[in-house]
Amino acid sequence: MIVSSWIKVMLSLTGSALVALFLLIGSTGMASAALNVEEYPLLKTFIEEMHQKHDIDPAEMKRWFEEVTLRPKVIRSIKKPAEKMPWHRYRKLFLSSSRARQGAEFWKRYALPLERAEQEFGIPPEIIVAIIGVESRFGRARGGYPVIDSLTSLFINYSRRRTFFKSELENYLLLAEEEGLDVNGTLGSYAGAMGIPQFISSSYRNYAVDFNGDGRRDLIGTTEDAIGSVANYLKRHHWKEGGAIVTTPKPGPALRELATTSLKPLSTVDELSSLGVLLEQSRPGDEPAGVVKLKLQLGDLFMVIHHNFYVISRYNHSLLYSMVINDLAEMIRRQYYR
Repeated sequence: MIVSSWIKVMLSLTGSALVALFLLIGSTGMASAALNVEEYPLLKTFIEEMHQKHDIDPAEMKRWFEEVTLRPKVIRSIKKPAEKMPWHRYRKLFLSSSRARQGAEFWKRYALPLERAEQEFGIPPEIIVAIIGVESRFGRARGGYPVIDSLTSLFINYSRRRTFFKSELENYLLLAEEEGLDVNGTLGSYAGAMGIPQFISSSYRNYAVDFNGDGRRDLIGTTEDAIGSVANYLKRHHWKEGGAIVTTPKPGPALRELATTSLKPLSTVDELSSLGVLLEQSRPGDEPAGVVKLKLQLGDLFMVIHHNFYVISRYNHSLLYSMVINDLAEMIRRQYYR
């Protein structure tokens, strides 16, 4: 049998040399070639538009994109988000005693900025802590993909949401210029979210705040800025101080009939009551309310959502996400006050 010259070379290498070779392959791009802008009309047009709209140097943009690696895993991941799981599986990803303890420790460590965020924006500390806990494990898991790689991959190869990711790519390049980010070196999630609160580029530009007063809106490395920015985001989406998030209804046949998939409560407490849905906790009759259904391993769970539930869902447009924030926040609050 004839052995190829490549195999002969491989067989002749020592273990350490093989390791070095594989490291070289990984670092030089032999595994994934550099992007050639000329092969992608979408990118060429995008560069021209960015130059016309924002006066960004086309040659510099081309250099940025030539360092991009298109990542098929990003496309696979966005097609199968965790939020498509049933509730009984999804909740196990985030609701644990260890995460609640970590949340309480985070709260104690950042008690002063959390207290100030509540005073300035009206957002309870446990809600801010729960969001940061779900998004980045309290800042420890901020994502391992270059943001420009994720956004470019999604813009080019995910036609279903191409308009959205084109806008996010535009916002990212503007954000990098405004905040002094390393265009190719800033890391984030497969969807291009970044930093401690995992803001997408447009949210970063519109809602991030300099909460520690150092003159920068740093969501990548400054926890105080992340805390203030999460609070500002919720406030700007019309969080109501003292408003409920979720309440438990008394069992009854009306729950299944009235359950919807809407993240926005479309009725009021009084209207639901007149239709047979009664709450375990007393709430104002004119408070917005709606019934939602969560899939358990055996059967369904019905809950009543309120306006602040909808506000949380503006962070991630998912019933499961918003419910897990509510539940984790309660677990963290109990742990903190133990």
